Amino acid sequence: MGKALKHFITVTKHRNAVMKHCFKAGIPFQGLLHDLSKYSFEEFLNGVKYFQGNRSPHEAERETIGYSAAWMHHKGRNKHHFEYWTDYNYKTKQIFPVKMPVKYVKEMFCDRVAASKIYMKDKYHDGAALEYFMRGKARRNVDKDTSDLIESLLVMLSEKGEKETFAYIRELKEYPQK
Repeated sequence: MGKALKHFITVTKHRNAVMKHCFKAGIPFQGLLHDLSKYSFEEFLNGVKYFQGNRSPHEAERETIGYSAAWMHHKGRNKHHFEYWTDYNYKTKQIFPVKMPVKYVKEMFCDRVAASKIYMKDKYHDGAALEYFMRGKARRNVDKDTSDLIESLLVMLSEKGEKETFAYIRELKEYPQK
């Protein structure tokens, strides 16, 4: 099987897993639209070129050319990525993170869990997405409330499982009060 077909299958499996999770999370429309940009010319061709099957092609693209053009295209079009939610502060002249709307945090949760399942295959467990999140937490430029919310959802998944976590997410309408 060629790399193009393997990449297509991986992307589609991931998208279908996210869609299934989005339905469980009460955000079906977001699930239907999730990651459609991965099939675009800009993202799909680089995905094929850097496909490995056990991790994101964006990593291999970064290692090869120093950045990922496909990722820059992707994060600019998909609001479930915290990297989308940055802006320029005209006073400090710096980029700063913006608090994500809850509906996109829900989709981000679905995306992270599905990615863990797709890439880890039979090694997946309910704490896997949390472990991945924690490995990169110190380096992530994300709004604190957004980070705290996604982390709390991943902790809940790790401790209480999918059924209880998705039930909670379905009812979640705003950021929990501190």
